[in-house]
Amino acid sequence: MIASKTVKKIATIPAAPPLPAKAEKPVDRQVERQRVAALKPPGSASLEVRFRAGSSVLSRDDEKRLKTMARKVEPTDARLQLKAYAEATGNDTSKARRLSLSRALSVRSFLIENGLRSTRIDVRALGIARDGGPPDRVDVLMLER
Repeated sequence: MIASKTVKKIATIPAAPPLPAKAEKPVDRQVERQRVAALKPPGSASLEVRFRAGSSVLSRDDEKRLKTMARKVEPTDARLQLKAYAEATGNDTSKARRLSLSRALSVRSFLIENGLRSTRIDVRALGIARDGGPPDRVDVLMLER
């Protein structure tokens, strides 16, 4: 006995056309992370405090600008983030990190003396500036809550 097979035809759905291939160059993940890390948070106000090479002393002009920023931030719930940098001679990253910390603490102390609570100020001593900005500086970022 021969078995007969009945084949039912099922409706076929046409396949979606293939997406066009993009000509992308390879992404350097390290460079991409640095670029993203260097971006300022949305809605943040910033102030750049410059220092002389090897110094952590604030200039009178910078003190005036920091005092203005302290008055602006004090009545809000905003926090300040201090990102400090220092130039290094040769490959002495440890010395650059210590100098950047000294600069950040100088800015922090001045802000505290002018009415900001220490708990509202975050310090990041980053040492050598790898973001393309000036090497001897502290970036003061106002972070809204």
